[in-house]
Amino acid sequence: MQKVKFHAEIFREGEQYVGLCPELNVSSFGDSIKEAKRSLHEAVEAFVEECELMGTLDEVMEEAGFIKQDSTWMPRKAVVRQVLSVG
Repeated sequence: MQKVKFHAEIFREGEQYVGLCPELNVSSFGDSIKEAKRSLHEAVEAFVEECELMGTLDEVMEEAGFIKQDSTWMPRKAVVRQVLSVG
């Protein structure tokens, strides 16, 4: 399997913690932050493995904004990250 580094966001929804990889729109959950991270890691790993089996990994990663450096897919780097609002 190719190496992929990805951003992980963990937030709380009720009694559960949700882990999200925003670039790939992959999420998972757990009863703790640690469990949500582990579960997200497994979900991203399964996503990457499935893309490799289908022969679409390079296309999917490029469309998601990842850049391949040597043999590792790296997420794009934000210049600015902030919360905005409308209304």
